[in-house]
Amino acid sequence: MLTSKQRAQLRGMANSLETILQVGKSGLSDALLQSVDESLEARELIKLRLLETAPLSVREAADTVAARVGADVVQVIGSRFILYRPSRENPRIVLVR
Repeated sequence: MLTSKQRAQLRGMANSLETILQVGKSGLSDALLQSVDESLEARELIKLRLLETAPLSVREAADTVAARVGADVVQVIGSRFILYRPSRENPRIVLVR
């Protein structure tokens, strides 16, 4: 669970991030969840986008993806959401306490 200070730190870091994955009309497929899991392991902080054709709301998608891959939702804004999970192998982001 992230504190508000940690969330603020991660939001600031995510400002410059590009959206790397999109949730489309097929919804939350196993392939998408695997891509999210691999991306979180490599980057720790990722930004995703929900397309208009997706069968879920942005908040539903963010919460579901986060629960399935063991991540925290940092922010949901517009059609985008940001997820954070420390890397198991090589953690690089140091959060404030």
